Amino acid sequence: MCSKMAATAGLLDKNVLDAGPGHVACDVCTGRKNKAIKSCPECLASYCEADLILHDKLNRGKSHKLIEATNKLQERICSQHHKLLEIYCRTDQQCICYLCMIDEHKHHDTVSSTAEATEKQKELGETQRKFQKRIQEREKELQDLRQAVESLTCSAQAAVKGSERIFTELIYSIKRSRSEARELIRDQENVILSQAERVMEHLKKEIAELRRREAELEQLSHTKDHIHFLQSCQPLSFSAECGDLPSITINPRVSFRFVKKSGSQLKQQVEEICKEKLATISETVKDVHLLPVPRYSTVKGVDLLQAPEPRTRAEFLQYSCQLTLNPNTAYRELCLSEGNRQVTWATPYQYQSCPDHPERFDCRQRLSGHCYWEAEWSGGVVYIAVSYKEVNRKGIRNDCKLGRNDKSWSLQCSPSQYSFYHNNDSTEIPTPSRIGVYLDHEAGTLSFYSISNTMTFLHRVQTTFTQPLYPGFCLNKGSTVKLCPLG
Repeated sequence: MCSKMAATAGLLDKNVLDAGPGHVACDVCTGRKNKAIKSCPECLASYCEADLILHDKLNRGKSHKLIEATNKLQERICSQHHKLLEIYCRTDQQCICYLCMIDEHKHHDTVSSTAEATEKQKELGETQRKFQKRIQEREKELQDLRQAVESLTCSAQAAVKGSERIFTELIYSIKRSRSEARELIRDQENVILSQAERVMEHLKKEIAELRRREAELEQLSHTKDHIHFLQSCQPLSFSAECGDLPSITINPRVSFRFVKKSGSQLKQQVEEICKEKLATISETVKDVHLLPVPRYSTVKGVDLLQAPEPRTRAEFLQYSCQLTLNPNTAYRELCLSEGNRQVTWATPYQYQSCPDHPERFDCRQRLSGHCYWEAEWSGGVVYIAVSYKEVNRKGIRNDCKLGRNDKSWSLQCSPSQYSFYHNNDSTEIPTPSRIGVYLDHEAGTLSFYSISNTMTFLHRVQTTFTQPLYPGFCLNKGSTVKLCPLG
């Protein structure tokens, strides 16, 4: 048929457009190809307007279903039966021909491709509306974020200017104090020097007077005239006025070194205060966030968006950490084994000789950043938890129990049920025997998973961790917890 059309095509007067880039070319035209307007899946050919008329004449009475012109005709043909793909198998979610429907897709949920396309179009329309709504929401969030960034930039600039002004005033105040200290030292120096100069002047006069009298006495001692000697000796006697003047006590170690020491102490105190206050400012600055959920971490003052939470076990294992249990922290009825990676509630003859230790109930490792570990349990009730280091360690009150206070988060495992505890609030969840724990400290998320052939989400808590966390485990009689090797 197609060869017959090719032979007779030149007899028709064509008034069509040439096929350009992006258009489907007519398969019948020879030489310069015209733009095809329809394709025939039965003939596996595309036709321009003139050749389509000839196609219809030659195939009158035949059920050739024409479609919009396409270069992908082969994709519409069943590779097994070479028939048109006009059925859709919902069971296998693929297009099939009618022979496939009565063969390997028998008893499957099938509909016509047109019906399925109509249904998908409706779903597509709904999806488009959701996308449009999401786009609007995101655009508003983007606008809000831009405004927040602008506000943050202005606020940061104002804070920088304010800090510059405050530190400039502080420098001025220190310079003024330096000038005042210098003036105090100089004033005291001048007072002391003036006093010393007055005393020195008095001493000079006294020495001169004593020298004069001493010279007269020397001269008188050589006279031979006894009457003159007696008359002159009395006035030159060593009177209290001259000889009994009080002596002057001079401090041989006079120095301002204690002033220097006080200055050094002042310098140290100021530096300590500045260091302390700067640390407070640093913590305050770190508390400034654009977004309410802390999904950002700070590296050298730059906020970086954290990686999304892992979704598969392989992704979780990238953050695996090999925990070990600290024997210093073990209650005497707990028995450690397997390189301090397994703990069991011991029988009396297995009790360890463990004196009281200040680290009791601590794990060796503290947790920060991304951490993931797995633990298997058996027996009675066990608790798999994380806590702050400051959690109380001894006693039977809730402030000593994992998950029963605001300093710890715990998954309680028992043969009958699982419960998540924090601040004594509980949430019941399904019951596995191997637990995966994922911590994102900076993001404030703690997640628990059931581990078997598959990884099943159990529970997640979203909060803000203000301190490093430590793994914790609590066992009842007959229970065992084992840290699982990962990698």
